[in-house]
Formats: sequence, structure tokens, C-alpha cells
Amino acid sequence: MSLNELITVAAVDEQGVAIDADRWCRLATAVLIDEGLNEPAELMLWFVDEDEIAELNEEHLGESGPTDVLSFPLDRPGEEPPIPDVPLLLGDVFVCPAVAARNAPDHPGTHLPIHQGSLEDELALLIVHGVLHILGYDHAEPDETEVMQARERTLLSQHYKAGTS
Repeated sequence: MSLNELITVAAVDEQGVAIDADRWCRLATAVLIDEGLNEPAELMLWFVDEDEIAELNEEHLGESGPTDVLSFPLDRPGEEPPIPDVPLLLGDVFVCPAVAARNAPDHPGTHLPIHQGSLEDELALLIVHGVLHILGYDHAEPDETEVMQARERTLLSQHYKAGTS
């Protein structure tokens, strides 16, 4: 059985911006494999509208207003699953394409020349960013930010190009 068969990434689209959910599931899977996940696991990608992400942002982080991505880790890779013979439930990544579309023009060149300011480029960045949070990366401190952004750049350069992934 290949790693792709052990890892399940599913997407739920609850918003009005056209996205290619299968493409983002493939990108998330590639990130999980590159980060060393080699056990049965599940991850959910949620594409939500501004009201939904604002509600989650307020409820879980105490911040008002919509944001672009939120990650909610559950089981950690390498830990014993809470229920034997059940895949790890890695968690949920919530992405708001409407906020991403607004932010995208501000980010060209911030994560390699690959990011040219399109919604697709921004979504790729947010998926990679969200999955890295699920796996324990953070950016609360400058040294953590440097490590996380370096990993984002590497993963984006390996697994994302406009029109592919």
C-alpha cells in the first residue's frame, strides 16, 4: 500500500468562490508525505465563507473579523491513535477563499517567484501553511516564523505551480 493510500484528505466547500478542491487535497497530501507522515491518517480541508471563518476566529482565537486560514490539530503523527486500528485524525484546516482573494495581490514574491498575486497562488500558500500548523509548526516567535516560512517555500517549490499540483 502506498502512502497516498494511507492518507485521506477530503474537502468540504461551503462558500461561493470557484475552487479546485481535488487539487488542494493533492497538495495537502504531498505536504503530509514530505513531512514524514507514514501512517494511516485523515485531514479535512474546509473552504468557508467570511461569516463562518469570522465566527471560528472569534470563538477559538478571540479575534474579531474574518481571516484567511485557521488550523485545528487533533491527533499528532507518531502518537498512538486514541482508537486502535483507526487512522489518526490530524485535524481540520479552514480556508476562506474570499479573504484569500483580497490578500493575494499583496503577496507577490513573498513565497518564491511562484506567488504572483493570484487567488490560486494564495490558496496554495494557505493550504501549505495550514497543514504545517496541523503538524505542529508555529510562527509565534521570530525563529519559528523563519523555520515555518522556509518550509513553506520548499514545499511550494516542490509541489505547486500554477495549473498543477
